[in-house]
Amino acid sequence: MVNLDGPGVYRQLDPADMLANLHGLPEQCHAAWYKATDFELPPDYADIDKVVILGMGGSAIGGDLARSLFSLIGKPIIFVNRDYDLPAFVDGRTLVIASSYSGNTEETLSAFGQAVRASCKKLAITTGGKLKALAEDAKVPVLTIDHISQPRAALGYSFILLIVFLQKLSFLKGKTVEVEAMTRNLETLLGELVETVPTSSNQAKQLATKLHGRIAVVYGAGILSEVAHRWKTQINENSKAWAFHETFPELNHNAVVGYQFPSELAPKIYVVLLRCPSLHPRTLIRYQVTSELLEQNGISHQIIDSQGEGELSQMMSLVFLGDWVSYYLAILNQTDPTPVKAIDYLKKRLSEAK
Repeated sequence: MVNLDGPGVYRQLDPADMLANLHGLPEQCHAAWYKATDFELPPDYADIDKVVILGMGGSAIGGDLARSLFSLIGKPIIFVNRDYDLPAFVDGRTLVIASSYSGNTEETLSAFGQAVRASCKKLAITTGGKLKALAEDAKVPVLTIDHISQPRAALGYSFILLIVFLQKLSFLKGKTVEVEAMTRNLETLLGELVETVPTSSNQAKQLATKLHGRIAVVYGAGILSEVAHRWKTQINENSKAWAFHETFPELNHNAVVGYQFPSELAPKIYVVLLRCPSLHPRTLIRYQVTSELLEQNGISHQIIDSQGEGELSQMMSLVFLGDWVSYYLAILNQTDPTPVKAIDYLKKRLSEAK
């Protein structure tokens, strides 16, 4: 097995330096906050009751996290659309945000093209590409991201920007202090998870070692439902490995019954249960009972608790941990965490089919 404490292993297996993006996430969140704060939204954008975020993959996960975090504020309703077509309910009181890091995501471009012809409010978030050109031609505000990375490594922009915009539109209040606390918490976590911290003291390295050679199944609940989703996609893209995610309490009505068969698969499964103190008390009980069921069926598992005060810090502490776990798992798999050759192949084949 690869030695995660070896000083040269990261230079060898990570030539595109995904590691730098992990180191930079706390500062990226800070930079995204101030970039969005300086961005002017048209005054009439405050007259909305729905937000539809168009995006795919790493460009959409920020919308998922925002929807989870603000599901209890009442308005606006936040909906993440991962498809070619604009939802039929979009109207004049809907803000449609097209989020495409590259600016060339075909599903997002298709739906945004429909939004341009609709009466809704519109906004684009991108580094450039066709989306920026389309938005500028339609005189739609564009927030241009000046951060170079894979889309999944730009989470600070895809997520934090949305928090700022909701605050600007008066749907949220007092998030500045909460974001600052979250950033400080990430900086503390960075000191605990960084590659120079040995495996004996590094939670991310330890968990990656447990996941190595196994299929990861990640459980979450409430505000952690989409955090579990993030873990799944990061393991897929960074580690080039199978992974799945489920959510409480729904998984207690079906998934737990499927632990028995095929019995030979049990040693190849590792379940990670993401937990935070703000979850519903009954859901917290479910974590313990579900752990008992996993134990009874001989399935390895671990409950991972969040760090920090406040829901935003709790969410992002577990997002950050998952990002590091997926990175270390990539190194253990002896694969470069940055390229996504299967997605590149798929895009090429789709372009040929036009």
